[in-house]
Amino acid sequence: MTRSIGLLVVGDEILSGKRTDKHMPKLIELLAARGMQLGWAEYVGDEPTRITAALGRAFASGDIVFSTGGIGATPDDHTRQCAAAALGVPLALHPEAEVLIRERMQDTAREQGKVYEPDHPDNVHRLNMGVFPLGAKIIRNPYNKIPGFSVADVHFVPGFPVMAWPMIESVLDERYGHLFARGRSVEKSVIVYGAMEATLTPLMEAVERTHPGIKVFSLPSVDHAEHGRHIELGVKGDAERVDAAYAQLLEGLHSFDARLGPELVR
Repeated sequence: MTRSIGLLVVGDEILSGKRTDKHMPKLIELLAARGMQLGWAEYVGDEPTRITAALGRAFASGDIVFSTGGIGATPDDHTRQCAAAALGVPLALHPEAEVLIRERMQDTAREQGKVYEPDHPDNVHRLNMGVFPLGAKIIRNPYNKIPGFSVADVHFVPGFPVMAWPMIESVLDERYGHLFARGRSVEKSVIVYGAMEATLTPLMEAVERTHPGIKVFSLPSVDHAEHGRHIELGVKGDAERVDAAYAQLLEGLHSFDARLGPELVR
């Protein structure tokens, strides 16, 4: 695929350290299971100007983007409003979202042994969770029915992992199955001792020039528990091209005064 997949995580609680972001590692996992890869991630606090700017970039990028957090109806939830501002469209109560939110309110009243009052101020306020940019499509929420929404290829889900993750999975499976590449992407690498990245750079560049579509990577470490100071040097890409690129990489390494350690395949 030519487009990247991006993640936008919204919330002061992440930047302050009150909460640890779990969305990025989970999205990486979900994508890897489908032969896909995260291209970029961005964190932004609950500041409307910054959220609007970040969403403006997301909409303009042409990428597939997942935005987590800030779609509730409390004063610190700004994502819905910022999405509309970035798009230059009004907000409106989505009819499908209204039905689902009312179903949830009825379920909650029944569970609490209360009578559902549709005109109660609290229930009227809860409908704000279904106020989305005009033209949005809903993302169903299997946890509590309160939906997220999509505009083109930018998808908005709650900050709660128990809700967000199945919603992200459903978007991937329902909309992007044609982009899946399960089993076709391979990564091969070797542990290199006693070499400097600057010395290895010409070899890395030569491998990429010879094998278009293959990425060469270098992961240095200075205090690894098992290997100590070393570089993990490798190639990744389509399984049909990786072997030849890796062979060239290994052959080139033999010309350096470096000791090679274990080889890794992922």
